[in-house]
Amino acid sequence: MASSTLPITCFQPRNNRTLTITHNLQALQFRVPKTQRVVRRLSVVGEVSTVGPPPPPAFGFGGESKAEQTASLKLKLLSVVSGLNRGLAASGDDLQKADAAAKELEAIGGPVDLSVDLDKLQGRWKLIYSSAFSSKTLGGSRPGPPTGRLLPITLGQVFQRIDILSKDFDNIVELELGVPWPFPPVEVTATLAHKFELIGSSKVKIVFEKTTVKTLGNLSQLPPLEIPRLPDALRPPSNTRSGDFEVTYMDSDTRITRGDRGELRVFVI
Repeated sequence: MASSTLPITCFQPRNNRTLTITHNLQALQFRVPKTQRVVRRLSVVGEVSTVGPPPPPAFGFGGESKAEQTASLKLKLLSVVSGLNRGLAASGDDLQKADAAAKELEAIGGPVDLSVDLDKLQGRWKLIYSSAFSSKTLGGSRPGPPTGRLLPITLGQVFQRIDILSKDFDNIVELELGVPWPFPPVEVTATLAHKFELIGSSKVKIVFEKTTVKTLGNLSQLPPLEIPRLPDALRPPSNTRSGDFEVTYMDSDTRITRGDRGELRVFVI
């Protein structure tokens, strides 16, 4: 590079004479690797400012970004639970594999703060796995009616409908009820209505209000049957009609929760 000069004027305080000094800019240049792309500028007062490169993206093991790792772990979890019929067909080994896959996704996702991300709860979520269903009852670790091909109740799809404005939290269960031959099974949708509130940053408390049963198919013209909540004085002490769970992972389309009795549940929007 051709050398160039920069005149700098200095004032001497005693006689106000000026002195002009010529600096060779070639001597002030710095050698830096091209890959760093660092720009150094010499200001008129002789100061050097540095503009560095932007920080590199965060990479995990194997050179994958966090987003790529998260997508891979989500796919792994969904693959583990996909053939378990929402947990009804899960063996002890299946329960352990699902729990391990969920913990990996929870770890990379970090703590959930519903006070900030409450809007992500909004919507209709489909249950794709519940460890509680391995007990072969609809109540999971709580008492509930049995389910199975040879039993009178067959479980269909299960949804959660959450409205963050009205604080409505509805568990919607599709059921097929067996009836005496020669009549066909009766298909119904049971909606268990709750209200919810946040407890801390990631825990949700739900309080049961009522159950509504609606027939489908040939009996869909029948009006819904509403089963109201029993008065507090008539309910047994063990039937508190409330529960809580912790949201341990949540993004725009996937949610993992762990219940107050250890149930692991996986939902997709």
